[in-house]
Amino acid sequence: MLLKSNYHLKFFLLTGIISLLILLLGWLLPSTIHADIWKILSFLAISSYLVGVMSLWLLKGSSENLLQIKMLGMILRIIASLSFIGIMVFMGTENILLFVVDFFILFLFYLVFDIYTFLANLRPISK
Repeated sequence: MLLKSNYHLKFFLLTGIISLLILLLGWLLPSTIHADIWKILSFLAISSYLVGVMSLWLLKGSSENLLQIKMLGMILRIIASLSFIGIMVFMGTENILLFVVDFFILFLFYLVFDIYTFLANLRPISK
């Protein structure tokens, strides 16, 4: 249970730090932040959190399938992200290049967090 609570705390802390960085960049360099940045952040935060919780839940039941579970999570996240970008483009989002750049910068933040939690889980599972 301690691992789960740490994951949740770290995830919400990461999201808070990213939100503060967005506010700071929006104040200092407003041309680098897309108007739909909060939609992007909300989507990535929700999808990454759900994939992370699903991975923790599946790992609790079957820790020997670690690689398959993490690959499933990454595939789900990529498919959901491409679908989100497609829907936003279809809805007529302006300045699509800035939208995609902002999206993938935030995507990489959450991907690095997922890799970090993956590596942190390797030691307890290997024992």
